[in-house]
Amino acid sequence: MAKRFFSCTAPLLIAVLAPHGAAQAQDPAAATAAYDALAAEAATRAGDPDFDYRLGIAALDAGRYGEAVIAFQRVLAVQPENAPARAELARAYALAGDIDTARQEFATVVDDPSLPDPVRQRFTGFVRQFDKQIAGGGSDVSGFIDARAGYDDNINAATDLNTIVIPLFSFLGPGTLGPGAVAQGDEYYEIQGGVSAVTAIGRQDRLFASALGNWRDNFDSRRFDQAALTGTAGYAHSFANRDVVSLSGQVQKFWLGHDGYRTAYGVIGQYTKTLSGGRALTLSAQWNRLDYDGAPTRDADRYAVGIGYVTRTIAAGLSGGKEETRRAAGDAESNWFVGANIGGEFPVANRIALVAGAAFDLRRYDQADALFLVERGDERLDLTAGIKVALTDTLFLQPRATWTRNWSNIALYDYERWTASLGLRLEF
Repeated sequence: MAKRFFSCTAPLLIAVLAPHGAAQAQDPAAATAAYDALAAEAATRAGDPDFDYRLGIAALDAGRYGEAVIAFQRVLAVQPENAPARAELARAYALAGDIDTARQEFATVVDDPSLPDPVRQRFTGFVRQFDKQIAGGGSDVSGFIDARAGYDDNINAATDLNTIVIPLFSFLGPGTLGPGAVAQGDEYYEIQGGVSAVTAIGRQDRLFASALGNWRDNFDSRRFDQAALTGTAGYAHSFANRDVVSLSGQVQKFWLGHDGYRTAYGVIGQYTKTLSGGRALTLSAQWNRLDYDGAPTRDADRYAVGIGYVTRTIAAGLSGGKEETRRAAGDAESNWFVGANIGGEFPVANRIALVAGAAFDLRRYDQADALFLVERGDERLDLTAGIKVALTDTLFLQPRATWTRNWSNIALYDYERWTASLGLRLEF
């Protein structure tokens, strides 16, 4: 038995001990040809353990996992103590996606007394990996810290006009806008950070949570400093076809000028359809309650649905919905909206990538503005461009520029804005 083990171990060690070994590097056409040549002899030679073992290896190399399982089972029917064949059978089950049976077969091989210690340790590692997969993948924690500084030519997203005519008081002529209602430029620094965690509660069920915070300080204007803290927690279920459905709750607090400005909380449901080549399609629906500090007439319910498409380099989305104020006195703030966005990260060198994005948002308001006597309508375009340079595997240098243009039929809300900044991002 020992002689048979060592005479058959070479392909096993190549395939199992070396993750990027010769078996995986073999040309697909050559692997298919090798399998076809052996399969042509199966009618007369099937049942010979040596032949079936070679046929099983060839089938694995050619990606024909079902045929490999059958070939190795024939080996074990004649030689039930053949540890290499059982290990290869376990590998075939694993590659075919049946990790339960793969785990059982590897566990049986580990108990074989003729197994060399290095191989036994490797197989024991496989058993642990399968146990982790069967349990749902264990737990994981990741996060980031992003610090940047730059210049913003319109920190308050305001018009560059100094005077406007308010229709309700048109008889008084043009009115002069106060400093806070006219575009202001300033240097700023911004710090963002986030941490997320996921833990399996079963093979196909996971709990997840995340916290995201940011602080932006303008050098000369405390009034328009901003801060936000967002927390999310939820549950996700993976189906046998790898699609995922999730339900989560979210709460956010936003501060403006160091004072509380808005509290939001809501529920998000999402379905993710996995596609080939690392692509995915997402469908989502969400509801949020918006509570404005000191301005109860602006409190609103926000309903939105969206569809997204992602690849390894590009993400795009389309969404729409309705924001409805909870009090009749605030109907001029109620609006329906449609938005579209696309962004991507495109490698141009070993450690350098170009980053670009665009977003468009259209809003139409329900009631006429009390001062301007028209129903407000806005269209906004956001463009982003930058470079991502990997200084290390976890530290990135990111220069970035943004441009925003908001077109509005009310002059007070019609503005243009651009920023330029340099940042460092640490991921862990």
